[in-house]
Amino acid sequence: MSSTTDIITLDNFASKMPRWDPSLSNHLYALVDMGSNGIRFSISDLSPPQSRLLKCLYRERAAISLFDALHKSASGGPLTFSSDVIAQVSMTLTRFKSIADDYGVPMEHISVFATEAMRKAQNAAEMLDAILESSGLGVHVLAPEVETLFGSMGARSGFDAVNGLFLDLGGGSVQMTYLNSSLDGYEIVAAQTGKSLPFGAAKLIKILEGDEKEVQVTAVESLQEGMRSAFAQLQQQFSTLRETQASQGTSGVDIFLCGGGFRGYGSLLMHVDPIQPYPIPAVGAYTVKGSFFSQSEHMRKVNAEYESKIYGMSKRRRKQFPAIATVVEALIGAVPRIHTVTFCSGGNREGALFMKLPETVREKNPLPLLHQISNKGELETLQSVIHILQSSMPSNLDFSHIPTIFTLGLGPLFASNIWTRIGEPSDANAAYELHQAVNRDPSAPGFGHLARAILGLTLCYRWGASLGPFDKLLQANLQRLVSQSNPESNFWAEYLGAVAGLLTMICPVSPRSADRLAKAVR
Repeated sequence: MSSTTDIITLDNFASKMPRWDPSLSNHLYALVDMGSNGIRFSISDLSPPQSRLLKCLYRERAAISLFDALHKSASGGPLTFSSDVIAQVSMTLTRFKSIADDYGVPMEHISVFATEAMRKAQNAAEMLDAILESSGLGVHVLAPEVETLFGSMGARSGFDAVNGLFLDLGGGSVQMTYLNSSLDGYEIVAAQTGKSLPFGAAKLIKILEGDEKEVQVTAVESLQEGMRSAFAQLQQQFSTLRETQASQGTSGVDIFLCGGGFRGYGSLLMHVDPIQPYPIPAVGAYTVKGSFFSQSEHMRKVNAEYESKIYGMSKRRRKQFPAIATVVEALIGAVPRIHTVTFCSGGNREGALFMKLPETVREKNPLPLLHQISNKGELETLQSVIHILQSSMPSNLDFSHIPTIFTLGLGPLFASNIWTRIGEPSDANAAYELHQAVNRDPSAPGFGHLARAILGLTLCYRWGASLGPFDKLLQANLQRLVSQSNPESNFWAEYLGAVAGLLTMICPVSPRSADRLAKAVR
């Protein structure tokens, strides 16, 4: 390979990728992920104090399958990119570079990385040289362990804390590792112990659609054995993972899935979810029980027989679904006790951004950052509102297993919205808050489906919950979603909403100081 080839390993990734510096005046970063199924580009703002949110300003996906391009001309020979594909990719990255320039992204904040397809291509150097010549951009080729690091941390970035098995299904490979954010140095340990299997959705569907039955059987058996072996090795290395499978007294392991293939499976599960229509459109943070996840045969049948469009699934993804289901079945066979499965929106790009941040920033709870507090007085007033709301709840009850705006960390978001839109009709505001919670900040870390449902319902009740027929259906489905976690949560959403409404009667104007509301209540 030529001098433009730059391999990123666990030993050098920190020095190869531009690091986040809070003292800089420009916190825009652009990333290009040259994956096997498509080339994804995004521009993100890591400005403090909301750096942890990885706020995306622009995103685009070029439908260029490097895996397909690599294998079209193979015919048993070496895997190479054609000159047309090289030209197309070079033009695409030149366009992305132009967009980054228009946004004002510094050149040193633009990163391009490639994965499985570029690692396999015999003429990868030719592709990388062409990209450098046309756009001025160098390409980092990720070693498998770094791809595991970025993929798992991209998925992890969407949550406050994690403890579970992480899998990333790409076009050329599938990675498995274990992440427990309570352990020191968990991210590097996860990358070092992660396992990569050469059975991505694009690669596997090509085998399954082939004519050689023996090759198909061998591939499926190899995938199944690889999954079992990977999980067994991870259990040996992590006692906390081993304990999830130890006895019938344990609930099982929580699994987090990222990558387009797995998200396609999640979209199909949402399509047949008992709650219909499912009230939250984004598959990111969608969580199901292991028993529901495991109905792969039914999912195959739905994909094959349902002729209309399935939300969240492209034609390409539906064509690849038999391969996706095969990977899922191998996972189910390898992990006997699955507690829950959560589908993650984050991937390599989010993981690369996440790893730019220092540990003190990465490990913050992201939810409080969704509401910007401008000064100390506002903070004290907000804390006063939260204190009064919390004091209205029975002190003799244990709420640790009852999701509420407080146990989910939504107190600041809720309290800051009690007096907003005060000039609008109550029924309009009740409907608005339901829809706002479902759709606001769609990629916000930590803002899962349960959190959105609890926040929307509690704010809806703050306005009296007077709804039209269409919005009553949304309310009912959000209540059903909440009940899956704990039916009592619906009562406390209604109760806290009513208390908040009472506060606005006592103090009709948003309090300007912490003392103002306290005095009014007294």
